[in-house]
Amino acid sequence: MKAGRSICRRGEGGFRVGGGKRRKRNMNLKRKKAMCVQVYIAASIVYTLLSAPLNVTIREIEVNSAVVTWEISEGDPVIGFAITQQKKDVRMLRFIQEVNTTTRSCALWDLDEDTEYIVHVQSISMGGSSPPSEPVLFRTPKESEKLASKSPDEVTMEEVGQAAQLRAGELIIIVVVLIMWAGVIALFCRQYDIIKDNEPNNNKDKAKNSSECSTPEHPQGGLLRSNV
Repeated sequence: MKAGRSICRRGEGGFRVGGGKRRKRNMNLKRKKAMCVQVYIAASIVYTLLSAPLNVTIREIEVNSAVVTWEISEGDPVIGFAITQQKKDVRMLRFIQEVNTTTRSCALWDLDEDTEYIVHVQSISMGGSSPPSEPVLFRTPKESEKLASKSPDEVTMEEVGQAAQLRAGELIIIVVVLIMWAGVIALFCRQYDIIKDNEPNNNKDKAKNSSECSTPEHPQGGLLRSNV
């Protein structure tokens, strides 16, 4: 006997319906699908609420480095950032990511001189990442151009640090040389005093030796005299 999709089977306990398990399984599948849809919608809402970084700017452009800065919308639950760096007309990317930070800047290093780069910035929250910012294009200068653009009176912090290190090294060398000279002078004075103290004894010995040579003694104890 058939009733819809149910199948009645006769057993020891009488009749039982076999389609009940299928209906229960279908209901569980529908519930799981509904939960997945809700989770997807919630994630989409979080993603759309997190706006892309604003006012992305490249500063302090050097031959091999630069600094990228940006701003975020007020109220965004940002916990980090992600930066995509790419050479123009080159597919290779460099991806920089940092979380648990409130910084709004990042240093770009190991750049090639006279090269164009494209940079995107994304904000990161607990729910995911924001859309990428508007692309920013910049170009690193040549080494010769950077040196030519620097005025003679312009002094960078790096040069100041190098000058301070050189001065410190020079002072150390001067102090060491002065200490060595002081030691040499002290040693010379000590030797001079020793030589000066020994001079009277040497004079006495010389006088004694000269007197002995001028008055020779007779073998019998008397002085030798010549007969006139």
